[in-house]
Amino acid sequence: MPAYWGIAGYPVSHSLTPRLFALVGEHLEMDEAIPIFLEAKGIDEFTSLVGDLEGEIWFSCTAPLKHSPQTRLGVSGPEGVNAINQLSRKDGVWSGVSTDGFGFVAACRHIGIEPAGCTLRIRGGGSAARAIAAAWADEGGLIIAEEGRRPLVSGPWNSAIIENGNAVIGIDLDTAPAGGESSTLDAEMQVSISYGDGASTDEFAVIMVVAQHLEAWKLLFAPDRVDELPSLSLLLQKLSVS
Repeated sequence: MPAYWGIAGYPVSHSLTPRLFALVGEHLEMDEAIPIFLEAKGIDEFTSLVGDLEGEIWFSCTAPLKHSPQTRLGVSGPEGVNAINQLSRKDGVWSGVSTDGFGFVAACRHIGIEPAGCTLRIRGGGSAARAIAAAWADEGGLIIAEEGRRPLVSGPWNSAIIENGNAVIGIDLDTAPAGGESSTLDAEMQVSISYGDGASTDEFAVIMVVAQHLEAWKLLFAPDRVDELPSLSLLLQKLSVS
């Protein structure tokens, strides 16, 4: 049982993560942690703020904190992704995982899109783009990469890259956080992982954040209680009425 759980990064005031921690915690009868929104525009501010918190801490983290923990906290992201978005501090030691890609795949399956043999058109090359590309390729999907603010660099997804084709789903990962507008991509369906205040549980961005939060519990926060976790559908239902 952690002393605190919540979200870290900037901006975070719109984040559903503290509510998701509370809902999953209630489901597992682990509801005594203190929820926190930790606004930090850099790793120095983050380490200063968490230094004042005693006990075990569970965080989801967003920009601009996905890369810094690798050097400052000694937490390494997956090969090629080289970033994390989930952090845990226990007995003064940090650990972390990346769940962006797993959450994206789970959200796609939730809306009826199976990655295997399916083409994803993706714009951007940041940590979320790399995590999604890695997970999509690992599930047998194909990728058309469009350069945005930065290109999608070489990685474990190289064999899945194709030059052109019919994209079933598209995503612009250069969209601004907190509900920013996406550029239009050539795909049968376009989704976004950016959501703002008042977002509905029918929105893909919300489905994904719920899916990746569940993955964090499985991989980092409570891997010994995987069989007791709520399903994605149940957690979305709980969120919609909370």
